[in-house]
Amino acid sequence: MVVCVPVTQDGAVDPSWGRARRVAVAEVTDGRVASWEEFEVGWDALHDSGGEGGHHARLARFLLDHHVQAVSASHMGAPMEHMLGKMGLRVVLGATGDARQAAVAAASERTPG
Repeated sequence: MVVCVPVTQDGAVDPSWGRARRVAVAEVTDGRVASWEEFEVGWDALHDSGGEGGHHARLARFLLDHHVQAVSASHMGAPMEHMLGKMGLRVVLGATGDARQAAVAAASERTPG
């Protein structure tokens, strides 16, 4: 499963999702991180440029381009969570600590229902 996590320079979960400066895209296989790539996305600086719809579209394009299937984050606003849900992505909130561990946890979380 491909999981996206906002990440700090020291490898922790960044408390911001929509305003993240940097995110990691992890391929999680058999309960471990098989690949890990970090991207300077600059969503912190871009957040207020162009309105909410443009910002959501920017994030959606990144997630689609990287074949993301799940997002692990500390928190996000209801409109963002709704958009990710409409995209069919698993959203796992409450992530803290090590970003790699958060990615593994998100990949192993059962889908409700």
